[in-house]
Amino acid sequence: MTTPLTPEAFADAAGVSRETLPRLDAYLELLRRWNQRINLVAAATLADPWRRHLLDSAQLLPHATAARGPLGDLGSGAGFPGLVLAILGREQVTLVESDQRKCAFLREAARIADAAVTVVNARIETATPLRAAVVTARACAPLAALLGYAHRHLAPGGVALFLKGQNMVAELEDASRSWVYGVESWASLADPQGKVLRLRDIARG
Repeated sequence: MTTPLTPEAFADAAGVSRETLPRLDAYLELLRRWNQRINLVAAATLADPWRRHLLDSAQLLPHATAARGPLGDLGSGAGFPGLVLAILGREQVTLVESDQRKCAFLREAARIADAAVTVVNARIETATPLRAAVVTARACAPLAALLGYAHRHLAPGGVALFLKGQNMVAELEDASRSWVYGVESWASLADPQGKVLRLRDIARG
C-alpha cells in the first residue's frame, strides 16, 4: 500500500510554495465535511487526498498557465482540477457544474481558500460557450464526449488538458472515429496508471 502523501511532499512534487498549503488544507477539510452529506469524491480517496486529488490536479499547472487567457473547468464536481489550479494562482478560472449542490460546495470552497473563480451552474453542452484558452476535465466523460465539449468551449487555438486513466488508449481510438486532433500524453505524477493528455486543433472528423 502506498504511504499517503504529506502536504510537504505535495509542495515539493508540485513545485508550489508551502505558504499555499493552509488554503489547500482548509479546502480538504471542507471537502471531508461536505462529502458526508453529498457525494463529491469516493470516500476511500480521502485516505490519500494530497496525492489522489491535489497532486493529480496541480500537475496541470505549468501547462494551464502556459496558455494565456480564460480557463474553463468542465464538470468540476468537487473542484478537481479547476479549483486547485485557481488556488495555486491560475487566473480567469470558470468552473462549470450542473449539480446545484456541488456548485454550492464550490462557492464555499473558493471562499475559504481565497480563490477567485466563477461558478456556472449549467450543463456543459448547453452552457454559454466560454471561448477559453484552455479547458480542463477529470473523471467527467469519455474522451469522445470531452472533445465535443472542448470544441464547444475553446477559443480558436485553445488547448484541452484531460486527466485520464488506464483506458486512455481505447478512448483515443474511439474518439478518432469522430474527431481529428493533435495529441500529446505523459505519465501522471499522482497515478501510476494515469495519463495527462494535451489536445489541440480539435475538429470534427
